[in-house]
Amino acid sequence: MSDLLALVREDLRGFAGYKSARSEALQGDVWLNANESAWPNPADTTASCRRYPDPQPVALRSALAALYACDTSQLLVGRGSDEAIDLLVRALCNPGKDAVVVTPPVFGMYAVSARLQNAPVIEVPLQEAADGLEPDLDAIARAAIEARAKLVFLCSPSNPAGSAIPLADIGRLAQRLEGVALVVVDEAYGEFSDIPSATALLPDHSNIVVLRTLSKAHALAAARIGVAMADASLIEVLRRCQAPYPVPTPCAELALAGLAPEALAETARRVALVRSERTRLQAALAALPDVLRVYPSQGNYLLVRFHDAESAFRSLLAAGVVVRDQRAAPQLGDALRITIGSPEQNDRVVSALRLQEAAA
Repeated sequence: MSDLLALVREDLRGFAGYKSARSEALQGDVWLNANESAWPNPADTTASCRRYPDPQPVALRSALAALYACDTSQLLVGRGSDEAIDLLVRALCNPGKDAVVVTPPVFGMYAVSARLQNAPVIEVPLQEAADGLEPDLDAIARAAIEARAKLVFLCSPSNPAGSAIPLADIGRLAQRLEGVALVVVDEAYGEFSDIPSATALLPDHSNIVVLRTLSKAHALAAARIGVAMADASLIEVLRRCQAPYPVPTPCAELALAGLAPEALAETARRVALVRSERTRLQAALAALPDVLRVYPSQGNYLLVRFHDAESAFRSLLAAGVVVRDQRAAPQLGDALRITIGSPEQNDRVVSALRLQEAAA
């Protein structure tokens, strides 16, 4: 057995999972093997929802593999990145035994999935540095080894910090943890980053998993299309642990249309605009007297510290602008996270905060 599959829970290594009616390669024109209705729902004008969907839609899987430059055998499609996170924790972590390493302040679903599995959560906080809030990769490696962690979650670009991790650093961490733990690189905001995707590391590091999503840059949050990319043997294990029909047909069709060349070209234009607006908004916010610090960001958001975060939050709400209150997160008792919107929306943010200061 490879070192990689040795990290999978022993009781799941030979687990076959559920074999759905759509997972069998059968041919015919009268389908009576899945107890489906013979007629479409009266409201289903396309008649596309009567049948159960393909568990891993072939055309969508191929389009995603092309988009992310990997082989289809290395890719699993699921219900957003959240499902991939949950599958990894359930497939690798024995309850009460195998730990998960996270780097707060960070996306909360890593710890949520771990706790639902009763997997110990080991926190290695981000460190305040001149360039922002950054992970201490040496400390992460030591913590993973000492705790016998099975999973290390790296959010890059980090949500909410905005920092991204150079590929060479990720590669060194993966090498150090080979045979010990998987290094899961969550690239939900990768399209907005200057750092290339960690998928480039997959050929040399079988213990790296890369997560991507169509929710952010591709504006398909409600479609819930996420991807895990890893060694083909691990992808097969995750597939056997996945629910039978994870990708609804309408969502798959919408995602496939969103990956057509003309749609991708428009997405690229919008990403470029967001990156430009990120620079402009960062400068405008940094010039406000109530702002303590605007962190550099590789995502489509800015983490901002305020002298009076409560007043800033309330002033934005009064102007109809809803931002993410980060004050309950570790180290962020004075911070808000502001998504980069359209130029007009970003102007409203700055205007509302200026009005707040003028009224103070």
